[in-house]
Amino acid sequence: MSGANKDILKVAMPKGRIYKQASKLFREAGLPIPSDFDDTRKLIIELPEVGMEFIMAKPVDVPTYVEYGVADIGIVGKDVLMEENKDVYELLDLGIAKCRMSVIGMPDWKPAINPRVATKYPNVASAYFREQGQQVEVIKLNGSIELAPMIGLADRIVDMVETGQTLRENGLVEMESIFGITSRLIANRVSYRMKNDAIQSLCDRLQGTLAARV
Repeated sequence: MSGANKDILKVAMPKGRIYKQASKLFREAGLPIPSDFDDTRKLIIELPEVGMEFIMAKPVDVPTYVEYGVADIGIVGKDVLMEENKDVYELLDLGIAKCRMSVIGMPDWKPAINPRVATKYPNVASAYFREQGQQVEVIKLNGSIELAPMIGLADRIVDMVETGQTLRENGLVEMESIFGITSRLIANRVSYRMKNDAIQSLCDRLQGTLAARV
């Protein structure tokens, strides 16, 4: 790492829905993120005027970049934090990208022996059903989780719910809410010590902005 980059705060930013809400929050906090970055295909966005560099990542990869120190801080949904269980500091609840993790199924679902549960979040699902004293077979899927109960692959699914529109359109119902989800600001443990002033300054600005939103 060159001396010129040593003081740059590297931020792992999730692409898509969370980025748009996070960039709006950062702008409200006085950080001049150009609006044309919202739809950019660039993977690294440099903002030397504020001493920051954004690494545009898939949401599920953000905690890995932060844990390994290629990013000092990152923004990630609580769902990913719970599933990945990475060794990072959780600094701040940003209150954006609100949704919930839920158990979902067909309206006529009936308890079965050794039921199957499909999900993108096998660790979250396994822990939840274990706490409920229910023995289930967890099937890991990467997309279109809603298909699983419709085609008989699984009895229920565990997935994020925002508005519930997709569930209604596919004849599914939300059975139980497991936990609420918002996006969090996380930090690498070493970076939090070495770049504490910059990280704390950003936290203070974001906290002030969040307080003004209430």
